Amino acid sequence: MGEALLIGDPAPWFRQRCTTPHGDYTFDMSAGRYVVLYLYASSRDPLTVVALDAVRARRALFDDRQASFFGVSADTDDAGVLAAELPGIRHFLDADGAVGSAYGGSGRWYLLDPMLRVRGAAEDGPGIAERVLDTVAGLPRVEEAQGPAPVLLLDEVFEPEFCARLIAYLRASGTSASGMFTADSQGRTQAVLDTGFKRRRDCTITDAALAGQVQARLVRRVVPQIRRAFAFEATRMDRLLLAAYAAEERGAFGAHRDNTVPAAAHRRFAVSINLNEDFEGGELIFPEFGRTRYRPAAGGAAVFSCSLLHAVLPVTRGVRFACLPFVFDEAAVRQKSASVHPPVTIAG
Repeated sequence: MGEALLIGDPAPWFRQRCTTPHGDYTFDMSAGRYVVLYLYASSRDPLTVVALDAVRARRALFDDRQASFFGVSADTDDAGVLAAELPGIRHFLDADGAVGSAYGGSGRWYLLDPMLRVRGAAEDGPGIAERVLDTVAGLPRVEEAQGPAPVLLLDEVFEPEFCARLIAYLRASGTSASGMFTADSQGRTQAVLDTGFKRRRDCTITDAALAGQVQARLVRRVVPQIRRAFAFEATRMDRLLLAAYAAEERGAFGAHRDNTVPAAAHRRFAVSINLNEDFEGGELIFPEFGRTRYRPAAGGAAVFSCSLLHAVLPVTRGVRFACLPFVFDEAAVRQKSASVHPPVTIAG
C-alpha cells in the first residue's frame, strides 16, 4: 500500500473501471476543474452511506465544469449498486486495489486543483464529508484558479502567400473526417471516429515539394524557438497535416492530450499554425490553466507540450484552416511504437 498524498503532491493518473457509459474512465481527463476524490471500503459502510448522502444532497456543487466528485470503492459488490449521477458524480470500481494503493488506501478524502495537485487531504470520519463540501463551495472559480498556460506563441511562421497556397492545396486535394487515437481495454492503440468529441476534416500533404517547404519553415522559424523556450532539440516531425474546422459542422476537438496512447507516446510538442483569420470560434484552451483563449494570427503558431490537456472550441462562423505537425527528438524515435504517420527528419 502506498503512502497517503500530501498537499502539493501531484495526484497519480490512472485508468480504472467506472460508472460511466463506456465502463471505464481515464482520470487525467478530469483536469481543468476541482476534483473531490473519496476512497472508501464499501458503499454499505455506515460512515460511507452518510458521506455519499451528503454529496448527493449538495450535488449542485458538482457540474463537471467547476468541480467533479469521484468515489473510489474497494468493494467488488458495489459494481451492481453504484451509478453515475451526471453531470458531476461518478464512482471508480477499484476491485484490484490499484487506485487505493496509489492514494494510500481507503478512508481518505482528497481535494485536487485543476492541475490535479492535492489542495486538501483528510482521513474519513464523522462530519468530514460536510467539511469537504463546505470547502468546495468556497473555492474560487476555475477561471481564476491558474495563471497562463506554458504556450509559445510565434507570429509569421508562414507568410500570407504560403498560407493561401496551403489552403488551396487542401481544397484541391479534398479532405476526410479526422479520427483520433484511443486505447482499448488491453491498452492497444486504435483509431476511431467520434463526432461527439472531434469534428474536423484533414488533408495529408503528399506533394514532396510542398512538404519540403513546410519543413524548411519549421526548421528556420520554429525549431530555434523551441530550443530557446523549452531547452528541447526537435529533430523529427510526425506528420504533415492540413486541417479544417468548419462552422457548418461546429468544428471542434474536446479536451485531450496528444501523447497518451502507445502510437502517439513519442510526440513531444504540438505546433498549431493558423492559416487564416476569417472565422469565429476555434480558439485553443488549456483547461488545467484556466479558460484563456489562444488564437494566433494567420501564419502564426502556438507551440505547446503534448502532455498538456487542451481543446479546440467550436467554430461558429467560417472555417478555421490550420497546419498541425508534431515534433520530437532522437530519444523519442527509439521509443516510438508503430504509427500511421512515419516520422520525417527536420534537423540533423
